[in-house]
Amino acid sequence: MIKFKKKIHIDYQGWELNFFDKSKNFRTYQFELIRKFLKGNTAEVGPGNGTNLRYYNKYLDKIDLYEPTKSLFINLKKNFKSNSKITIYNKKFVTKKKYNTILYLDVLEHIKEDKSEVIKALASTKKNGHLIINVPAYSHLYSKFDKDVGHYKRYEKKDIKIILKNVKFAALDLKYYDSIGYILALFSKLISSDYKKNFRNKIEIWNSLVPISKIIDFITGNSFGKSLLIIIKK
Repeated sequence: MIKFKKKIHIDYQGWELNFFDKSKNFRTYQFELIRKFLKGNTAEVGPGNGTNLRYYNKYLDKIDLYEPTKSLFINLKKNFKSNSKITIYNKKFVTKKKYNTILYLDVLEHIKEDKSEVIKALASTKKNGHLIINVPAYSHLYSKFDKDVGHYKRYEKKDIKIILKNVKFAALDLKYYDSIGYILALFSKLISSDYKKNFRNKIEIWNSLVPISKIIDFITGNSFGKSLLIIIKK
């Protein structure tokens, strides 16, 4: 029987998840980029409704989920109540456990003290394990949408290097991806006064173009994109 650890902290509404959770092309692309790093005892911090979990669940034997939002925690209980290898904690990521892999997929931008969060996560990563972080890219793309959904910032490679300054780790890989998403995000910021207008249609169009993003990303060597993927080897 699946185990739950209840300790309520916050109540983030996460209205945008209802749209982005259905973006299968993007989620599949993201999963392809991180698949080879997923192994052993794994933790996902801020899993939301568990959309990413549905992609990597079958590849792992033990998964801990840390979801501090009450409503999302309840959704996770409903969605994964029959999965015995999953333990769900209704709290922030504070633990003495060690993991082979720790995931922060579109979560770090919601945390004000991002440097201390990364250091804490690395402390819980086993030697030769991986801390995998996905964040929205480029500060010049920061918009009202980011503010409304609780993003403190968007990131560039230099920001990650500053966070990791004087922090010990074995290897670091930084990769921009989703070039079409970048173009659409820039276009929307420059010309749109109401990002919520036809929001569902905008997300569906973007998601339908992700396969083109994959081609452009390959051709350009991942030189730009809407998202930044960070792989830190302990």
